[in-house]
Amino acid sequence: MSILLNKDTKVMVQGITGKTGRVQTAWMLEYGTNIVAGCTPGKGGQEVEGVPVYNTVAECVQEQGAEASLFFIPPVAFKQAAYETIDAGINLLIVVTEHLPVHDVMEIKEYARDKDVTLIGPTTPGVITVGESKMGIMPGNMFNPGRIGIISRSGTLSYETSINLAAAGYGQSTVVGIGADPVVFTNLPDLLGMFEADPDTDVVVIVGEVGGIQEEMAAEYIDRWMTKPVIAY
Repeated sequence: MSILLNKDTKVMVQGITGKTGRVQTAWMLEYGTNIVAGCTPGKGGQEVEGVPVYNTVAECVQEQGAEASLFFIPPVAFKQAAYETIDAGINLLIVVTEHLPVHDVMEIKEYARDKDVTLIGPTTPGVITVGESKMGIMPGNMFNPGRIGIISRSGTLSYETSINLAAAGYGQSTVVGIGADPVVFTNLPDLLGMFEADPDTDVVVIVGEVGGIQEEMAAEYIDRWMTKPVIAY
């Protein structure tokens, strides 16, 4: 079992025809991610690394059964794309895009609140279910399969923590970068709850960051609800 995604999750990439989208798609496919479609308006009919490209999210869902979407698109295009993605029935959105206006993030977060949707980001390095699948820019060679879950507000520190654990003989179940923006879609307590319920995770590591109240929220949640050990940095 895993949280958020596994080897069977049907992934689509928004912005797949851009430079970053192309490169990261190749690396995700190499890792084993089940990428079934890409979406770039006006570029439908093309292929990137053998992945068919469509003009709309709805086409990705209808033609390929996409259920999770990764965003490599400019900030100005994000809000409309997010509405389109949620309305198309995608239930996992991972937003690598940086420099999103806080107001846009708040609007989309509110729009998704009562829907069966999980959003990770913005400014996230992504999510990796180690040994199975990854969505984002995390380098797969820095992780070993194991039973430690990691939640990080820092992209590079998520890799640093993982590779040090791996070097010491400890592997990871799932690693999630939630992003370090002032407002993020999914908070530390939300992810702690997912790891608490995951039978393949025994311990959770939190990597914090300066600013905001995420760590205080996490501390309260851990005190009240967590039965698994949590180590915070």
